[in-house]
Amino acid sequence: MPAVTVEDTTALPRVPLPAPRTVRRRTRSVTTAPSGFEGEGFPVRRAFAGVDLRDLDPFVHMDQMGEVEYAPGEPRGTSWHPHRGFETVTYIIDGTFEHADSHGGGGTISNGDTQWMTAGGGVLHIERPPEHLVVSGGLFHGLQLWVNLPRAQKWVQPRYQDLRARESVLLASPDAGALVRVIAGDVAGQRGPGSTYTPMAMVHATVSPGATLDLPWQPDFNALVYVLSGTGSVGIDRAPIRTGQLAVLGPGDTVTVSGAVHQESRTPALDVVVLGGRPIREPIAMYGPFVMNTRQEVVQAFDDFRAGRLGAVPAQRVPHAAVPHAAVRGESVR
Repeated sequence: MPAVTVEDTTALPRVPLPAPRTVRRRTRSVTTAPSGFEGEGFPVRRAFAGVDLRDLDPFVHMDQMGEVEYAPGEPRGTSWHPHRGFETVTYIIDGTFEHADSHGGGGTISNGDTQWMTAGGGVLHIERPPEHLVVSGGLFHGLQLWVNLPRAQKWVQPRYQDLRARESVLLASPDAGALVRVIAGDVAGQRGPGSTYTPMAMVHATVSPGATLDLPWQPDFNALVYVLSGTGSVGIDRAPIRTGQLAVLGPGDTVTVSGAVHQESRTPALDVVVLGGRPIREPIAMYGPFVMNTRQEVVQAFDDFRAGRLGAVPAQRVPHAAVPHAAVRGESVR
């Protein structure tokens, strides 16, 4: 799992040891993500399926894309499709992905890079593997997270952040048994490169077999731990977790994740994404590619899309027709 690695974790700044009165969070639930397909047919795990939106707030949706080894001609992406009312965060662990949108944002991301698109008042975008990857095939693995926007920011101007892997803040646990990549938010006194409207944090951690990571976490944030690969435990109660499972944690100021001593040969360590944010606690009306506060706002978003008011496909970027995304055809993401 390349993403961002280092040869010697002992040379990195350390996550501080837990304070004497640290409250380690307990596990409230563990769910297993069902598998499905997105866009033109790439395989995903629906990480948040079956979890109450109140426990996820401010997040609303997350897909683990792959891990899949494509044969030549197999890599797939999405067609042009709309979004309004939230932010999409695409984190590529293995492989390469291209992004373009109707607001002028775009670029290519690969191992450890992140693209952060604020849809705001509305944007069209497309995500796909580059042509050379389609020809050659290869490994592909990543995440896409949807972050809700508060009512006051749902109509902000769209923007795009291109976050290179080298910009992630790298830390190690006190015994150097865990490598921590801070993508967004303030964690352990360090700040990740992602700029967010909604106060939140996003971390990718690799925990060695038998090692434990005690990660300082803001008490007013919720805490979610999703397992990309491997096995281990989470919380002070050491609830078992494995690939494709999401743990929702209760209140506290520390997230505890431990790697199992024995891992499968193909997953030499426990890899997790730790997410948390300050809950928005506003009504959510979510359907397809739109996350709004009322049903009428969702209906208006569909009307605006059909009328071309969410943007136009740039003339120089038409390898895929601007056909409706699966969700635009009426398929809910929940």
